[in-house]
Amino acid sequence: MLTRRAALMGAAGVASLPILAKAVSTETVAAPLAAPADLSSLTRIKRELVAPPFVHDHEQVAPGAPRIVEFEMTIVEKEIEVDDGAYLQGMTFDGSIPGPMMVVHEGDYVELTLINPEDNLLQHNIDFHAATGALGGGALTHVNPGEKTILRFKATRPGTFVYHCAPGGPMIPWHVASGMAGTIMVLPRDGLKDHEGNPVGYDRVYYIGENEFYIPKDENGEYKRYADAGESYPDTLDVMNGLIPTHVVFNGKVGALTGDNAMTANVGERVLFVHSQANRDTRPHLIGGHGDLVWEHGKFNNVPDRDMETWFIRGGSAGAALYTFLQPGVYAYVNHNLIEAVNLGATAHVKVEGDWNNDLMEQVLAPTDLAAF
Repeated sequence: MLTRRAALMGAAGVASLPILAKAVSTETVAAPLAAPADLSSLTRIKRELVAPPFVHDHEQVAPGAPRIVEFEMTIVEKEIEVDDGAYLQGMTFDGSIPGPMMVVHEGDYVELTLINPEDNLLQHNIDFHAATGALGGGALTHVNPGEKTILRFKATRPGTFVYHCAPGGPMIPWHVASGMAGTIMVLPRDGLKDHEGNPVGYDRVYYIGENEFYIPKDENGEYKRYADAGESYPDTLDVMNGLIPTHVVFNGKVGALTGDNAMTANVGERVLFVHSQANRDTRPHLIGGHGDLVWEHGKFNNVPDRDMETWFIRGGSAGAALYTFLQPGVYAYVNHNLIEAVNLGATAHVKVEGDWNNDLMEQVLAPTDLAAF
C-alpha cells in the first residue's frame, strides 16, 4: 500500500511524505514548545456526527460554561456514482460528500479524532477555517493509512466556516474537488440575533454542501471509470486544470436532495440553511421564498442582511440563511447560475406542508384557450 501511494505522489510531482506546501518551512509547522493548556476543569461532551443535509443534536444557546466538544471522523475513499454512468473516485470525511457539519459555541474547544483506515490509499489531513494557527490544523493532522490523530482548537469566532483536506501541493485541489470538504458552525453563546439584536432561533437546520466535479471522458465522450483514486489522478488533473466542471451538485450527486431525499418543513417553521462551497463561488436561491435573514459571509458578529432573493457564497466559505415558510408546496433551492442548476445538477427541493394562503398568492384564472374570450 505504501509503495502504491508513493508512486502516486511521484506522479503528482511530490517528492515525499508528509506532503506540505513548498512555501511552508518545517520551523513554521512544527508543534509549539509551550506548556499544554490546562482544561481539566472543563466538561467534555461527545457529539455523534450525522450525514448531511442533517445536523447532529445541539443547543442553540450554550447551556453554561465553555466545554470540550469531542467529534470523531473517519476518512473514507470510495467510488461514488455522481450521475447515471458518471463515477467519481471520491474522498470523503465520514463517507459523505460534503463531510458532516459540526456545531459548537464560541469559546468551546473542538477536539477531533481523525482516522485514516489502513485500506485507504492516500495521506489526508484537515484544515479548519474556524481555527487559529498551524494552517488551520492542517500541519498537525497529516495521517497516513493506518493512522489516527487528535486535534484540539478553541472556537474563538462565531459563524459558519469551511473545513477541508489540504495535504499539500497539487494534492490540495484534487482532494477538495474529490469531495473532502465540510462545515463547522460556531454559534454565539447566547444564540443567533436578528438585524435589531433580538434573539432568533430555528426550528430546523439543513446543511447543503455544493461541489463541482471533474470526471474524465474517453474519446467517444463517455465517462471513464477507474479502479481507484490513484488510477484516476492524471486524467482528472487534466480536466480540473481546464476549470470546466462536468457536474455541479449538492450533497455529492445529482438529485441527492430531490424526490424521496428532499428536505422537508411545515408552514410557519423557521428553517436555517447553511450552504458551503470549498472551491468555487455560488449563488443560492430559494424559488418562491427568500432569505429573511442572511449571513452571506457566514459570520454571526455581523448584522444579517434582510429579504434577500439570492445570496453570494464565496469559494472557500459557508453562509447561512434563515427563512420562515409561509406557503405549502415543493420549493426548488438552486444555485442561480441556472445552467449549473438545471444542466449540471445544482438543485435541491424542500417539501413544505400546511394550508395555502390565497392572500399571498392565488390563481385568478386557470389557463384558458384565448378563443374563449
